Amino acid sequence: MTAGDDTRAALPAPLAELAEDFHAVSEKDRLQLLLELSQELPALPERYAGHLDQMERVDECQSPVFLAVEVADDPEQTVSLYFDAPAEAPTTRGFAGILHEGLDGLPAEEVLGVPDDAPYRFGLAEAVSPLRMRGMVGMLGRIKRQVRMRREALSLGGGA
Repeated sequence: MTAGDDTRAALPAPLAELAEDFHAVSEKDRLQLLLELSQELPALPERYAGHLDQMERVDECQSPVFLAVEVADDPEQTVSLYFDAPAEAPTTRGFAGILHEGLDGLPAEEVLGVPDDAPYRFGLAEAVSPLRMRGMVGMLGRIKRQVRMRREALSLGGGA
């Protein structure tokens, strides 16, 4: 890395580890790693399964992707992420897998501190189309917006 790279905001540790994993392999193997993450995306919990109307659609994605964000009423305001993405859209599911593995369970402040360019730090822009990258950028933006909304609701309501 050059000195200029030091100006980029740091990624939270779990997301940074994933980025390192992607950069440690060839471009072709990055796609394989993305596929593996797509297969590891957890199923929706019962409260969301079959209730996509309670989730937000990510319109930037080419495939129908829905997400839900919960912020716990605990001192760290722990973030929980839930995604619904079709199995026949492995790239999109892989992006969701990266965000789930990298952000789920983190304090709200860390999630909000994720730099907007984070989706481009996995070396995938060379392997997938700009339109697909826009989908991951859209997911991150919606996650951060929902975290802000949920935190505001907690502060106004004084609890869950």
